[in-house]
Amino acid sequence: MAQDKITIGVIQYDLGDVDKSFKDLHDQGFGSCELNYQKNKFTKDFAEKVKAASKKHNIKVTTVVGVPGSHCVWNFRQGPATIGLVPKEERAEKIKVYHEMIDFCAMAEIPAMHSHFGFIPEDPSSEQYKDFIKVMQDLANYAKQRGVMIYFETGQETPTTLIRAIKDIATGNVFINCDLANLLMYGKANSLDAVKQFGSLIKEFHAKDGRYPDPNNPYELGAEVPIPTGEVNFPAVIAELKKQGFQGALTIECELNGARHDYVIKTREYLQGLLDN
Repeated sequence: MAQDKITIGVIQYDLGDVDKSFKDLHDQGFGSCELNYQKNKFTKDFAEKVKAASKKHNIKVTTVVGVPGSHCVWNFRQGPATIGLVPKEERAEKIKVYHEMIDFCAMAEIPAMHSHFGFIPEDPSSEQYKDFIKVMQDLANYAKQRGVMIYFETGQETPTTLIRAIKDIATGNVFINCDLANLLMYGKANSLDAVKQFGSLIKEFHAKDGRYPDPNNPYELGAEVPIPTGEVNFPAVIAELKKQGFQGALTIECELNGARHDYVIKTREYLQGLLDN
């Protein structure tokens, strides 16, 4: 059954002792993880350690995740001009980091890297949109030559805009990391509707909960809240995943202060209960 092949994972930020980290994940009942990119850490030697630890502890590394840039601002005022590859400022520096992430994936036999690539323009005839598509084609082709996939993390555009961009990039190795909460927090979609629209383009999920932006403050993202206290309908989403035959990872992402270890363990149990239903 498809749900038997869905793993539950976490994002690994502390990569000091990867063997111990992966052993702990296995002992806690996890089957996968994402690695948070760290400059100067992701060397050939570290790639070998990751491969060894992954095999030893049966933890599948699904992606390398990172959002390069010296001043990404996570709001609606400055976000479009600072995040990802849509803005031209720092683009060359960001592409260099993305190349390093892709190179590491190839060395460590990790299938994909993913990121927020920016607020994709909604007008496909605009010069900004065409410029962005060309930049993403170049990046995706670089990854393709190395056998690596690229995932867009959802949130900063409507599902239709993202699907259109992937279709226009057209390199065959670009897919989606569906962050269920971001769709709400950016005010772009109901997460269940988005999952139905994205369908087989989804290769990975971020299990995170949140709320729509406050109508009284439409300049800031909606709030992240603990699973399952927000507006993501996890029972319905996971039922839809089973229906679609999804076989990837549900990766718990927690950006709430002070809610790390115990929250992640409790959330894994909650998600596993939904998968087992």
